[in-house]
Amino acid sequence: MKPGEPFFHRRAGELCVEDVALCTIAQAHGTPCYVYSRAALEAAYRSFDSALRGRAHLLCYAVKANSNLAILNLFARLGAGFDIVSGGELARVLAAGGRADRIVFSGVGKSENEIRSALQAGIKCFNVESESELERIDQIAGSMGRKALISIRVNPDIDARTHAHISTGKKESKFGIPCDHVGAAYRRAAELPHIEIVGIDCHIGSQVIDPAPLLDSMDRILGLADELAEQGVKLKHVSNGGGIGIQYRDEVAMDIGAYVRALSAKVGARDMELLLEPGRSLVGNAGVLVTRVEYLKEAGAKRFAVIDAAMNDLARPAIYGAWHEIVAVKSRSQPGLRYDIVGPVCESTDKLGEDRDLAIEQGDLLAILSAGAYGMAMASNYNTRPRSAEVLVDGDAIHLIRSRESIAELFAHERIIA
Repeated sequence: MKPGEPFFHRRAGELCVEDVALCTIAQAHGTPCYVYSRAALEAAYRSFDSALRGRAHLLCYAVKANSNLAILNLFARLGAGFDIVSGGELARVLAAGGRADRIVFSGVGKSENEIRSALQAGIKCFNVESESELERIDQIAGSMGRKALISIRVNPDIDARTHAHISTGKKESKFGIPCDHVGAAYRRAAELPHIEIVGIDCHIGSQVIDPAPLLDSMDRILGLADELAEQGVKLKHVSNGGGIGIQYRDEVAMDIGAYVRALSAKVGARDMELLLEPGRSLVGNAGVLVTRVEYLKEAGAKRFAVIDAAMNDLARPAIYGAWHEIVAVKSRSQPGLRYDIVGPVCESTDKLGEDRDLAIEQGDLLAILSAGAYGMAMASNYNTRPRSAEVLVDGDAIHLIRSRESIAELFAHERIIA
């Protein structure tokens, strides 16, 4: 099965999303264009939610993966909470109809203004990532006459066995408080007058395929929770974060139901709500990037397909050397040739795929699969390129959920001085 199936499938040789041909979307909204399947988003959410039926739980969608308001609103209506890492993400969630009391605020560098905004909104808790952050939150909460609800993010020094750039649970990482400092951090939190301890949190990395390190991290934080309970610190929730990987190429993605049921079993009879913070696993394979071939060219032994999407639209291949499956939207009968799929940005790293066998002609549409996570969310305007349109498909209905930027919008806030 290719990434995204069965929500992205072929009909009469043309790639479709649900009941809509991608070529129809490209004709209506141009390229490059991000296209998402509502059915895929809902199915991914329910794969977590249904497996935790009977257990007090909250799925806090990691907004950084894809922050479009329509997607946030869809998850909010399904009952999701949200994991945010900035004041901007807080504003997005609230604008999309998300409930403040279902928001957890992660991230190592929360500013004073961000903390104030989160306290004013009444979020579920801060995931505290350092002792100095704990002191700052207490001071700000005191100045506002409020109590700040906090959970401490533990760094368990566990190798997530993923790409080094997205591994966050090793002792050399900037994230979280080391296990051997956690007890002291909770004791300090208990002394602070404007802090209320409510939970314990952990997140060891992203695109994790093997559940073993995730289950190990759960064992460690539950052990810490038990030690805290013996010291009189009662926690209301435990979170093992997110980081669950998806299929991009030939990975065997973990069984979501089996994994979350295993987490639930580890919590056992403890009177604690189970929180999870999935991002990529909810949206990654629910989206594709549709792009058009501008030119085909040869240079020595290399063939290039120059497309209208670029590293500013999808940064993952340039940053991580990440693989995304690339397929022709319309099948052709002739044999394929081997191409590097490159964009128009003036950087040698502007490659969306290398050595791909494709039967294509100039003007054809391509679909870059598994682009629903960290695609549009990481997009930039490098080379003064407008960011793409975004479309959500629901059955046979096409909804434009973000208009393509105009070039004039890119410098609307700039000023020429005399």
